[in-house]
Amino acid sequence: MTFLADLGLLALGSRLRAISDQLYTLADEVYRLRGLPLQGRWFPVLRLLHDQGPQSVGSIAAQIGQTHSAVSQLADKLVAEEWVAVVDDPTDRRRRCLALTDRARDVLRDVRPAWKAIVQELDERCAAADIDLLATLARFETVLDPGLPAAIVARSQATDSARVRVVGFDPALREHFYRLNADWLRKYFYLEEIDHRVLSDPEGELIAGGGEVLFAVLDDQVIGTCALKVESPGVYELTKMAVDETHQGLGVGRRLLARAIEVFRERNGRTLFLESNSRLKPALTLYERMGFEHQPQRKPDSHYSRSDVYMILGNRD
Repeated sequence: MTFLADLGLLALGSRLRAISDQLYTLADEVYRLRGLPLQGRWFPVLRLLHDQGPQSVGSIAAQIGQTHSAVSQLADKLVAEEWVAVVDDPTDRRRRCLALTDRARDVLRDVRPAWKAIVQELDERCAAADIDLLATLARFETVLDPGLPAAIVARSQATDSARVRVVGFDPALREHFYRLNADWLRKYFYLEEIDHRVLSDPEGELIAGGGEVLFAVLDDQVIGTCALKVESPGVYELTKMAVDETHQGLGVGRRLLARAIEVFRERNGRTLFLESNSRLKPALTLYERMGFEHQPQRKPDSHYSRSDVYMILGNRD
């Protein structure tokens, strides 16, 4: 298990699973040597039914921490081998429960000395190794609260965000300009003729006229893009912004927008505007936070049939 140990906490689940398998194998060997027709993996279900009486599959799954499907499959096996029987729920006859058979009760009575010996031997070995295993597990279980996945995702997103860089146009990235925008437009609207023309020829439609195309790159993966288009001397349009859905939450849109505004100012632009749609609430909120102000009417000479929002970057000087 050296490989799993070297991975530390990242492989903890696999390592605990391997330890679990070792313990089940231990129990199976003890049962075999004692002449008991049991399997270690049956223990949680059989012991629960022995101690608490008939239980539904759902109740068993909840109490032993296994999935409903796993318990159901094991129950089918135990019923087929006559360790468990299906009975009426004593509290609700419309439901069915599982209960131990007389055969199972007899065997569980015979296996008790083996259980006691297993506990005693492991206790002594843990004590000799100065391990308070059960207390440690109990404390560790408190770490596994419902908020843990969100905390891990937030941490990983912060790490990813730190690795995101915004770069200028490179012909090798041209296909991603089309891909990202086409995916976005097809989800919310459709590609208009002007979209296809600009996305197919960013050099001719944008860069040759003094504009710019920016890309957000995570490691070697292009995950976002936006562009500046020169409409007239000093007047720029922020356009063609799209972020890969699988990488949202990293602040990619904000990074792209901030860099686009920097480029606009580096080129001594006077006016920076954008057109959007009122359906796109998160995008509009981002534009507002970055200083864009709503105009009372849509842009009179708009090229887009989908546009019903017109915003201009306010003067923050």
